[in-house]
Amino acid sequence: MTAAASAAPGYWAFARANMPFLSAGLLLTFTSSYGQTFFISLFAAQIMAEFGLSDGGWGLTYTVATTSSALAMVWAGALTDRLRIRVLAMVALGLLALACLGMAVAGSVAALVGVVFLLRFAGQGLMSHFAAVAMARWYVATRGKALSISAMGFAIGQAALPVIFVSAMALVDWRLLWVVAAGLAVLVMPVVLRLLRAERTPQSVAASTSATGLGDRHWTRGEVLRHPLFWALVPLLLGPPAFGTALFFHQVHLTATKGWALVDFAALFPVFTAVSVAVTFGSGALIDRFGAGRLMQVYLLPFALAFALIWAAEGLAGAALGLLVFGIGTGAQATVPPAFWAEFFGTRHIGAIKAMGTAIMVFGSAIGPGLTAVAIDLGVSFPAQMPAIAVYFLGAAALSAWAIQGARRRP
Repeated sequence: MTAAASAAPGYWAFARANMPFLSAGLLLTFTSSYGQTFFISLFAAQIMAEFGLSDGGWGLTYTVATTSSALAMVWAGALTDRLRIRVLAMVALGLLALACLGMAVAGSVAALVGVVFLLRFAGQGLMSHFAAVAMARWYVATRGKALSISAMGFAIGQAALPVIFVSAMALVDWRLLWVVAAGLAVLVMPVVLRLLRAERTPQSVAASTSATGLGDRHWTRGEVLRHPLFWALVPLLLGPPAFGTALFFHQVHLTATKGWALVDFAALFPVFTAVSVAVTFGSGALIDRFGAGRLMQVYLLPFALAFALIWAAEGLAGAALGLLVFGIGTGAQATVPPAFWAEFFGTRHIGAIKAMGTAIMVFGSAIGPGLTAVAIDLGVSFPAQMPAIAVYFLGAAALSAWAIQGARRRP
């Protein structure tokens, strides 16, 4: 019996007992989809045609906007230590709706940069951050379960929205679909307010729990930034968003280089999604049993193996295996890093601390497609880059394991 299957009864009872808070977290992660790469890239062809952008020009626009959103997250993410999530969620949802409307009416490249910045900041950045911080702060012994249930919104969005919006694109103008997205974000606002009507302040939560970190204390962001553990984890934080985003960003190039039909490769995505969902639940249960520190040391290994398998794949069966293993890493990514920050550094300042980690991950999603694109332009195909990417993941995993074990011995 798998970890996910054996944990199912416990998950169901936990979900029923905590339905309002968990549902709010799931809604936030689902609605973050409108600012995620997988959703924005659905409109890439229309955006490039509308604004006269080449692939390189669109990539540069995306990188600049996403990098700017990562910098903004350093400040904005710390607000969760002082304000209620339901208040912050209303602001983020409003900004996301405004960004979606902006995409519908943007008339210049400068406006496009601003719109993409706001989509990435409010969607990928704030919405994802708020949901993860809320689960990490509100729950201690069941933190892994809470994070895994909340993260289901990501999987639902990835599975449903591309099919719905691509189908709708054949019927209506692409800009109108961004108006629809804005409307959906607005509709979520009263629902989240109602679900979180009994939410306590961050200060009251911190005072009523004993979720301390290393040395049995709550660390501030400044103290974390002065600790070598944080900097040793930077390669780990950068890797999955950088090269995971690149994998999907370059799927047209990848399939052309491999000689696969794009439609056949895209048909394998349900395998990736199914495995990712199962592992998200399983990793949540494992976190509650063994702690996030142990899983943090090994969760990059599936990414290394996935890129090695896709590089070696000659047919779609090999690609399916690679995506399956990639789904293992992606599923763990939804729960392990958020739980790690709370476990090692406490929950009192978790918003400010996790904001740094979120900013690094957003920055990774900005630079990954750009770096790999430069290599492609230099004559190194994306499949040819995959062995080096796999080695990167192995090195980052080894560095993080060494640093985590050292921090436990000498906080």
